[in-house]
Amino acid sequence: STRPPSLHQLATMATATNITKKRKFVAAGVFEAELNELLRRELAEEGYSGVEVRNAPMRTEIIIRSTRPQNVLGEKGQRIRELTSLVQKRFGYKEGTVELYAERVFFRGLCAQAQAESLKFKLLGGLAVRRACYGVLRNIMENEAKGCEVVVSGKLRAQRAKSMKFKEGYMIKTGESNLIYVETAVRHIKMRQGVLGIKLSIMKPHDPEGKMGPRKQLSDVVTIKEPKEDESGIPMGPLADPDTGYADAATA
Repeated sequence: STRPPSLHQLATMATATNITKKRKFVAAGVFEAELNELLRRELAEEGYSGVEVRNAPMRTEIIIRSTRPQNVLGEKGQRIRELTSLVQKRFGYKEGTVELYAERVFFRGLCAQAQAESLKFKLLGGLAVRRACYGVLRNIMENEAKGCEVVVSGKLRAQRAKSMKFKEGYMIKTGESNLIYVETAVRHIKMRQGVLGIKLSIMKPHDPEGKMGPRKQLSDVVTIKEPKEDESGIPMGPLADPDTGYADAATA
């Protein structure tokens, strides 16, 4: 019996007769989701903030984003070699066909994954829910976020489960702007009394350089430009009468 193809083999088979495009994209999505879950569990204390997979012709490059990349690399690169071996065995890569890199997240306060992980450890440490959430909210807003929302649900204090929502600033919920500007992270905390769920959303600021937030401006932002001047130096368009505020018929 032949061994079935691994997830990454299915994901990288671009033109094959035994796999449809639909199956290829589903396999690629499953591979990224499983890889993200694996790294999230392994690197929870190293400030793991996400992963990016780049498929080159000869090898696959996996970029791990973290707030503490030195901890991801480990002493003399030992930790990253262990992770490479783990990914290689789990997803059926051949020797030398996969490489892992660590990349620093510069704006930690605007990273939903890092902030959700921070809140998780605060709650595990026994800090009160309200105090922990307001502390995270303040930290995010001080880092120039447009808005933030934290939802914590489960057995917060009494035996009865309930949900608490903490909000600050401006938050878009729908449309393309939500997909571009809002980053969301979900965490589950196994407390003594039961499981708590955290959902943290951050709305990033507009940044023309694309470092702190998206380059694309929000769709409802209107920019009024100065009128162009013709060769004579007179502004184009009708000239308003300073007394009435209306354009003069002769110049309109």
